[in-house]
Amino acid sequence: MSPQNVTEGRRISDSATEMTQLVLPQHANVHGTLLGGTVMHWVDLAAAIVANRHSRRPVVTAAFDQMSFLAPIQVGQVALIHARMTFVDRSSMEIRVDVRSEDVLTGEQRTTGTAYVTFVALDPVTRRPTPVPPLVLETEADRAEHALALERRQLRLERRSPRQNP
Repeated sequence: MSPQNVTEGRRISDSATEMTQLVLPQHANVHGTLLGGTVMHWVDLAAAIVANRHSRRPVVTAAFDQMSFLAPIQVGQVALIHARMTFVDRSSMEIRVDVRSEDVLTGEQRTTGTAYVTFVALDPVTRRPTPVPPLVLETEADRAEHALALERRQLRLERRSPRQNP
């Protein structure tokens, strides 16, 4: 599909990505666990890959919502980052990113965080927002996540609108 064709929808699986990062001492805080800012950086990168794959356009981060840190990741463990599209509007896209840790010696995994990141696709010449292909929802789980994404979008829009003075 050419980058100009935005009428043909794309499936969630067409853009989903997984990243694996070994947590090294330079990624750690004084407690020997992965820095929250480093986790957020990796989450942003994974979400950007999903947005680029879906839109086939340059993209920029527009919002970083609901980053939850549920458990630490220790130095020597692996961070497993899974990102998938949840919602597409005209030029914006919401991506859910789940972070898990893995102990490479035991194979034990646990959920360590979740975030929702919104990207906007840009026209490569004008650098203005540009339309993206619609999202094809194939399963009930896809539709349920999409419904929740609509609620999150509404909350983001409400936070952005100027507040009325009492």
